[in-house]
Amino acid sequence: MNLAIRGIDNNLGDRAADSFHADLHPDLKADYILANPPFNSSDWGGERLKDDVRWKYGTPPKGNANFAWVQHFIHHLNPKGQAGFVLANGSMSSNQSGEGEIRKAILEADLVDCMVALPGQLFYSTQIPACLWFLSKDKQNNRFRDRRKQVLFIDARKMGTLIDRVHRELTEEDVQKIAATYHAWRGDESETNQYQDVPGFCKSADFVEIVKHGFILTPGRYVGAEDVEDDGEDFEEKMRSLTGQLKELMDKSRELDQVIMKNLKELGFDG
Repeated sequence: MNLAIRGIDNNLGDRAADSFHADLHPDLKADYILANPPFNSSDWGGERLKDDVRWKYGTPPKGNANFAWVQHFIHHLNPKGQAGFVLANGSMSSNQSGEGEIRKAILEADLVDCMVALPGQLFYSTQIPACLWFLSKDKQNNRFRDRRKQVLFIDARKMGTLIDRVHRELTEEDVQKIAATYHAWRGDESETNQYQDVPGFCKSADFVEIVKHGFILTPGRYVGAEDVEDDGEDFEEKMRSLTGQLKELMDKSRELDQVIMKNLKELGFDG
């Protein structure tokens, strides 16, 4: 239905089927994969697929399909293929039921190109925080620079605009900033800006640093805190000023407490 309303030609197979148990394109090797699989799916029938050829980096846990989806996508990429997909944030750090070992094996195979942490409240169907994974089967290819043993981390959690009390949208400017950062980092010829790390937003980390973080892929662990603008005020002077302001607020608070107690007594509440 999604493809049809956008007029995109497709071949979904000759019948309705289950991607894991009845893959209608078993021999497909794609240049690009774009996907938004179900988050944290527990009822995916993993117990029937213990020795599946797709589980090259480890058998996914029966209670969570996240790394079954990741390996399904990897399996269907050609030797120079690239994939981008949305997953729940837990996929970046979970060590339960062997997920950490699978993530480690995928990193050791040097397949992860970029990780993006998204802001909350983006989805209408779930409040689960999400992230973007970008994989590349060939990080040494001729189209871009050699990115072997490097991963770009982007923390976009502070981006987006609230459109109501519970929903947020990324603006065109937000999307362009994220895309331009990734394109500059990987060396797209069409991107005129040079990539540079921005504290609090993006960081290019090497494999050694990822190992130090225990193969966790949460961007916040790598990008650090954003730079705080220096207002030129001496630290000791600022502390004296802030301490003075705090004392004034505390004095006013005590005065208000006395007024409130007096009013309560006048109303007969003197306990």
